[in-house]
Amino acid sequence: MLDILGKRYLFFGISILVIVTGMVMLIIGGGLPFSIDFTGGSMLELKLSQGTLPASDAIISFFQEHGVTDMTLKTSGTDTIIIQSQYIEEDARAVIIEDFETQFSVVTEIISADNVGPSIGKEVTARAAQAVAVAALGVILYITFAFRGIAHATRYGICAIVAMLHDVLVVISVTAIGGTIFGWQFDSLTLTALLTVIGFSVQDKIVVFDRIRENNRIFRKISFEQLANHSIVQTLGRSINTQLMTSEFMLLALALVGGVTLREFAIILLVGLFSGTYSSIFIAAPILVIWENQEWKTWFKKGQATA
Repeated sequence: MLDILGKRYLFFGISILVIVTGMVMLIIGGGLPFSIDFTGGSMLELKLSQGTLPASDAIISFFQEHGVTDMTLKTSGTDTIIIQSQYIEEDARAVIIEDFETQFSVVTEIISADNVGPSIGKEVTARAAQAVAVAALGVILYITFAFRGIAHATRYGICAIVAMLHDVLVVISVTAIGGTIFGWQFDSLTLTALLTVIGFSVQDKIVVFDRIRENNRIFRKISFEQLANHSIVQTLGRSINTQLMTSEFMLLALALVGGVTLREFAIILLVGLFSGTYSSIFIAAPILVIWENQEWKTWFKKGQATA
């Protein structure tokens, strides 16, 4: 039998390495790169119906000359630009587009032009935090109720939340790394990916915990660690195959051939769902075993004995 729990501290180390790398990138980048969905501002997507797409530096310089200094620029294909910036009034935006066509000798078509006020951005941020908090509380209450027939049922819910927070931190870390290297931003699609990861993550953890509960009634003479390890091995194939066949392959295809507007979403969701499966096997159940064995009481004793 695979001894997964015997290597639990190695798996913890891998997770810590990924999360710490993301947090360092977050600090270097000056914080999480929020989009206008959360900070407020304007987004303009233009498609060239005639002419050649100018160089990115020339486009940025043009907008800066028109007073748009805080902006990010993305290009899609050879004829589309996406600009996110501080709030721009509709009249000013019309003048900028007209000057853009004149200066670069192009004809543009407005695909989308959205404005989000600062107050709306703050409200979206608050509601996003509330959604994550409500989801966490709901998970604890549900698992505590569903597992009420076994000892320490609340532990299962708390361990699921800790592993879920692991997945949230992984998603934030990936966004921070992408923001530093590729200019990604945390937008409404990223929030959608995050909430989807939370849902899938909790589902996987309940499957593993439910198998531990069932085996707890059958294998009464083995240690809890052996019981948990046996349960993980039993659900290992199901967890990996289900994620690969139903989600990961399709998201990988979307990330490789999808448009620029969906690529970040697909990559973040791809990594997040992988993290959810990983944490169900290598984080949630091992934390439950550590809690059951109260291993923290021997951590420093081991260090002293080694010294």
